[in-house]
Amino acid sequence: MPVEPIGILGLFIILIAWLPETIKNIRNRRVRTRIEFLLLYTIGSMLLAIHSIIISDPIFIVLNGLAAILSGMNLFAKFLTH
Repeated sequence: MPVEPIGILGLFIILIAWLPETIKNIRNRRVRTRIEFLLLYTIGSMLLAIHSIIISDPIFIVLNGLAAILSGMNLFAKFLTH
C-alpha cells in the first residue's frame, strides 16, 4: 500500500484543524491559546520543516511549513492583542 495518500490525508486533516481556528482568531482579534504553546509549536514546526527539507520529504515539508505559518500567524495575533 502506498504511504503517500496516507501522508496527504494526514496533512489535510491537520490543515483543516488549524485553518478555521486561525481565521477565527484573526477575525475576532482574540487568541485564547496559551502563548507558550504557540511559541513552542511554531519553533518546533519550523525545525521539522527544515529537517524535512534536508531529508527531501515533500509531504512533511508542506505539512510543517504550513503548521509553522499558521501557528506563527496565531502567535503574531496573540502578541498584537496581548
